[in-house]
Amino acid sequence: MVYMTGGLMRIKEMLPLLPPSEKKIAAYILEHPQDIISMTANELGKRSTTSGAAVIRLCKSLNLKGFHDLKIRVAGDLQKTTQQGFRDIEPHESAMSIIDKMTNNSIQTIHETAELLSIDELEKAVDILNKARRIHFIGVGASSIIAQDAEQKFLRINKTAYAFEDMHMAATLVANAEKEDVVVGISFSGETGEVANILQLARENGARTISLTKYGRWAVTEQADVNLYTSATKEPTFRSGATSSRLAQLQVIDILFMSVASLQYDETVMHLAATKDAVDFIKSDTRKHATNKESD
Repeated sequence: MVYMTGGLMRIKEMLPLLPPSEKKIAAYILEHPQDIISMTANELGKRSTTSGAAVIRLCKSLNLKGFHDLKIRVAGDLQKTTQQGFRDIEPHESAMSIIDKMTNNSIQTIHETAELLSIDELEKAVDILNKARRIHFIGVGASSIIAQDAEQKFLRINKTAYAFEDMHMAATLVANAEKEDVVVGISFSGETGEVANILQLARENGARTISLTKYGRWAVTEQADVNLYTSATKEPTFRSGATSSRLAQLQVIDILFMSVASLQYDETVMHLAATKDAVDFIKSDTRKHATNKESD
C-alpha cells in the first residue's frame, strides 16, 4: 500500500525557521506523532499550549493544505520502515563500510526529496517548462553542474535550453527574457545571492521563474513563481551530505525532464532517436578518420 508521507520530515526541516508558537506545536508533534492523528486542530492547540489558529498557520508554513493533510502524512510516516539516518565515514574506514554508508545516505535523501515534492507545484513547473520558448538554468558552484545536466537533457528533446557558470553572461541573457521564457534557479542553500538576483531580474521582465532549493523559505524561493524542494541533507564532517544533496537535485531535474517528455511522448521519442543518431554519426566518423590516419 502507498501512503502519503513527509509530514514529520517537513516539520524537522522547517523547525529552526518557525515562529515560537508554531515551533511549540511542531515540537509536540515530533514528540507525540501517534497521538495527534486523532486530534482536531483545537485539541492540538490546547495540548501544545497554543491555539487552533496557530496549528493552521503551521500547516501553511509547511506548504500543506491543512491539518487533515498533515495528519495523513504523519500517519503515513509512522507506517514506514525505520531508516538508519545519515552516517558519516570514520578514519581508516573500510571500502565496504563506505559503500554501505554512502548508499544508505543517497537512498534516504532520494526518499526524503520525494516526500517533500508538492504534486501541485511539480505540475505547475512541468506545464511552464513544456510551454516555454527558452529555458535558462542558473546555478553557482556545485549547482552549476546540475544546471548543465538539465541543459543537456532538455536540449535532447528539442527544447531551447541554456546553462551558464558565468553569472554576468546569465544576467545578459535573462535581461532580454520575455514572458514565454522560463528561468530555473538552482541553489541548495536557497541563499545564493546571484541566483536570487537573476530570478528577480527575470520576474521584472515578465519571465516565469522556478526555484530548486532545500526545504524552507529563502531569498531564492521568494523570487520564484514555483518552488521545488530537495531534502536538507545533513552535512557531516566529510560532507557526504553534499554528495547526497547533489543526487537529490539531479533527481528533481530527472523528474521534470521525464514529466515534460511524457507530455510530448511521440515527439520525444523522435527527438531522442535523432540526437542518438547524430552522436553515433559523430563517433563513427571520428573512428573512420582515426583509421584512415593510421593507414597513412
